[in-house]
Amino acid sequence: MVYTLAGPSTQQPSSRSSLVASPNHGFSPYTKRPISMTGMNIAAASWAGAAGIATGLPPTSGSHFTNGSSIPTVPIQLNGPSHVIPAFAGMAAILMCAAGLPACFTRAAKPVSNPDSRKSDKKPSPAKDKSFRRSKKVSRKELVKGPEEVVKKYMVKLEQRTDEDCIICMEKLSDLSGYDGVSHSKTIQPDSVGKFTKCGHIFHLLCMMAMYENGTKDGSLQCPSCKMIYGEKTGTQPKGKMDLYLLPQSLPGHPDCAAIHIAYYILPGIQGPEHPNPGRPFTARGFPRHCYLPHNDKGRKVLELLKVAWNRRLIFTVGTSNTTGEADTVVWNEIHHKTEMGSNVSGHGYPDPNYLDNVIAELAAQGVTEDCLRQ
Repeated sequence: MVYTLAGPSTQQPSSRSSLVASPNHGFSPYTKRPISMTGMNIAAASWAGAAGIATGLPPTSGSHFTNGSSIPTVPIQLNGPSHVIPAFAGMAAILMCAAGLPACFTRAAKPVSNPDSRKSDKKPSPAKDKSFRRSKKVSRKELVKGPEEVVKKYMVKLEQRTDEDCIICMEKLSDLSGYDGVSHSKTIQPDSVGKFTKCGHIFHLLCMMAMYENGTKDGSLQCPSCKMIYGEKTGTQPKGKMDLYLLPQSLPGHPDCAAIHIAYYILPGIQGPEHPNPGRPFTARGFPRHCYLPHNDKGRKVLELLKVAWNRRLIFTVGTSNTTGEADTVVWNEIHHKTEMGSNVSGHGYPDPNYLDNVIAELAAQGVTEDCLRQ
């Protein structure tokens, strides 16, 4: 079963990115081509002995000798003309004659199929998921509010001063904000102090406004002290696509269920205003990236949370790679994925009994919780 889920972009992957998995074959991230030689595909035939050949096609008469014996004719599938065909037929005849099995090679008859059977070759259609697809595009400017309005929405102004330090500017809360002269506001004074409505942590309001202006400006605030998120946090993930597949194989440590395969597609592009170096190109190494989850209750829950995180642009970001040191490239955004299916050589595979709980906690740190699934 194949599910295709649209993310911020509807960019289609290459046909070579389709996944093939069956109970009788090993998993391969790309479609395996049939055995071929310069465009010539050979349909395998099972030998029934020197007297005859089981081909699944009507028997054909071969060349006859004067003593009554005959050479069996072996039909083979040859797609298109090729200069290799005569050479292949000659080599195969020599080998078979040496084994005592004289044979003559001819083109196989075209199989007869009704129109309905041809339709089965079509690829499975993408599964629609209304909770994942955005039904209509809404302008970002219509959703995002001004920094003053966002700060006032989630913080309450305090009239009484304290001598504690503001952990943003490291100045006393009883003094002026360290961002006085950097952030400008008509309604928020440099000495104004406020606290978050839920966690209760206190900061200079001007410092919080400066922090918001240096972020993604998505209408959300995150407490610098406890990391509690107010509003819906979005990230800086470039446009891409997220595909889902259900595999019959089980993952190590989860023998009683199938596996969910996630494929992420992101192409190189130009950095936007939310990225470190707007206007400069960014690279996208190692895509498509393949990740795996167990197809059980908790694994499906993690999948739904990952879909929300993808839609909010939180799975990837543009930055510096921790492994190669390359700057201006697409990197993971603190939500760990399992990229090995049948082993755990790199530490990014199975078995890992704590992984699902850990990734749920990482998603919650980005503001993606079970409450998001109920909306």
